[in-house]
Amino acid sequence: MADGLSATPERAAEMDWDAAARILADATKGADDGEIFAEDTRAESFYWDDGRLKSASFDATQGFGLRVVAGERAGYGHASVLETDAVSRAAEAAVAVKAGHDGTLDVSPAKVNRQLYADFDPIEAPSFTDKTNLLAEIDAYCRAKDPRVVQVAATLSGARRGLTILRPDGLKLTDYRPLVRINVSITAERDGRRESGSAGAGGREPYEVFIAPDRWKKLADEALRIALVNLDAEPAPAGEMDVVLGPGWPGILLHEAVGHGLEGDFNRKGTSAFSGMLGQRVAAPGVTVVDDGTLENRRGSLTIDDEGTPTQRTVLIEDGILKGYLQDRLNARLTGVAPTGSGRRESYAHRPMPRMTNTFMTAGDKDPKEILASLKRGVYAVNFGGGQVDITSGKFVFQCTEAYFVEDGKIKYPIKGATLIGDGPSALTRVSMVGTDLELDEGVGTCGKAGQSVPVGVGQPTLYITGLTVGGT
Repeated sequence: MADGLSATPERAAEMDWDAAARILADATKGADDGEIFAEDTRAESFYWDDGRLKSASFDATQGFGLRVVAGERAGYGHASVLETDAVSRAAEAAVAVKAGHDGTLDVSPAKVNRQLYADFDPIEAPSFTDKTNLLAEIDAYCRAKDPRVVQVAATLSGARRGLTILRPDGLKLTDYRPLVRINVSITAERDGRRESGSAGAGGREPYEVFIAPDRWKKLADEALRIALVNLDAEPAPAGEMDVVLGPGWPGILLHEAVGHGLEGDFNRKGTSAFSGMLGQRVAAPGVTVVDDGTLENRRGSLTIDDEGTPTQRTVLIEDGILKGYLQDRLNARLTGVAPTGSGRRESYAHRPMPRMTNTFMTAGDKDPKEILASLKRGVYAVNFGGGQVDITSGKFVFQCTEAYFVEDGKIKYPIKGATLIGDGPSALTRVSMVGTDLELDEGVGTCGKAGQSVPVGVGQPTLYITGLTVGGT
């Protein structure tokens, strides 16, 4: 990994790391853990709507957070400047949690030599003009594709974060994290009825990977296809029925309804539906759920997490048996297990907590066509929008943005207004068939927890789930 704090060495030089190391070492005496997390981020976004560029923004931020951990308490101070005086003031605030505590500092994470993505800055290329011209080209392409298109919205965004994590023993870990995304949304109208569709892609690769004509045209065609499908959609039926979930993005249901319940903080506190169930059956045979932060260039992948721990492939559920939880350093230490490289934070102004990276169900042994053909009467859900989940009970509600009513194994018609209602633990036990067609999403996922948002990936193969409640129109 490259040395230094940021993309611009002159800004990195503002921090006196020797002085910062002395302040941190003094602040963490008698504590269990702690670090300085510093970042320098450049980000941009472009939004095209209604035939013109609606907004363009650029943001450059830098700052640090200093954390002192004593037991399960954590003191935190942060500032938007990389200056020694600010580090001292942050330390004065953070050390308050040590009162009455006498601990031993946890060992630092091991350094890694691998880097999951190249060091590049999406802000630098293509040029501002090239990016806005591309959005105009996308708009023209979509409108020319079908006369029913009445509105086109397209977005581009890119960022590069430069990170330095300083440990109390003086170890300094650095990382740089590029991230880009493109999204196309289309509204189509027929006989006074309007429906929408959208598609997007992203990851830790240069813009060129996603804005090549064959790539963005594929996204535009997909957004139009979904909009036109929804023009033909009929009101969704309601009641308990079997559901087939398509591969890829429908893994967002797994992420929300199951993944959050497998994060270490909820389980240490006993507030998850999966608390205290290690080694027990929590899913049907054949169900294996993995969180893997080591996949190259994926949106949820990290070389190291936000505490400096190398990311890894963590098997959470294996053949239906609960094998482990996602752990940051604090929760791992308190429960006597190893961290899994899952400590993540939105920015220097936030404390780390256990979070997912790329979470997915592995492939099974059933032909996807066979799975759909076995559905006698139910819903085939291909895409999802928003959803809600209660961590304690695992109960979820998800809105389908593309779904179909199926009878005797054949798709009858598209439906709108369908919601899937259930709970994660029960849904896992009702998985009766797992397809061979594992797909990860296109790189558009963002996960929220405790007011913090981080990029993630999701995925799954085609699944057959018995007895979900479908809310209709």
